[in-house]
Amino acid sequence: MTGQGKKLAAAGLIGLVIGGAGVALASRGSDVISSDRAKVEQIVRDYVLAHPEIIPEAMEVLQNRRMSEVVDQNRAAFETPFGSAWAGAEGGDVVLVEFFDYACGFCRKSNSDIDRLLQEDKKLKVVWRELPVLGPDSQAAAELSLAAAKQGRFIDFYHKLFAAGRPTPAAVAEVQQQLGVKPIARSAEAEVEINKNYQLARAINASGTPTFVVGDKVLQGAVGYAALKQAIAEARAKG
Repeated sequence: MTGQGKKLAAAGLIGLVIGGAGVALASRGSDVISSDRAKVEQIVRDYVLAHPEIIPEAMEVLQNRRMSEVVDQNRAAFETPFGSAWAGAEGGDVVLVEFFDYACGFCRKSNSDIDRLLQEDKKLKVVWRELPVLGPDSQAAAELSLAAAKQGRFIDFYHKLFAAGRPTPAAVAEVQQQLGVKPIARSAEAEVEINKNYQLARAINASGTPTFVVGDKVLQGAVGYAALKQAIAEARAKG
């Protein structure tokens, strides 16, 4: 967090406290409001200076709130799969979205967690979004993966390519041949989809892959089975 960010968080926190106090003071009469407000401001300022550790906490709450708003405003874009790039319940009551890269070891590590969740939760839908951030091999793999998704072969392609290790040209070509996927590399449709995914990732400040969106919550990195399951439960509870 930058120094400016801390100042903004502190200002926001003070503003929230003072604003709430102002509502209570309003019933006490205009002759005492000014004096009491000054006292409240001093108390809040002294508390923040004495407990600077609350600044990151306040900033995290604010960041999570903003991310929730972004997800809600763009939910259809996040949760609508490209072709067959999804699994689970088609009309699932909770959708887990994963931004991934075939060259990402942490994405590979998370695959077993996703598989377990799909096996256990028959109301869950998982949507995968290509985010090839790790170089030309990732880009080429993403383009062929989108072709597989258009041809109804995404899940097979996804698991086979991750099982092959890094998405080298040879590995990608081998999986393509096994599945008979016809490439749409450098097509306008693939370019539009990948660019859209980059825009969505930037909107939620995704720092890399994997990044998960569950309900109105954003989780960065290979957070593990328990964290994902909890996020799903929270999203389901909110309806």
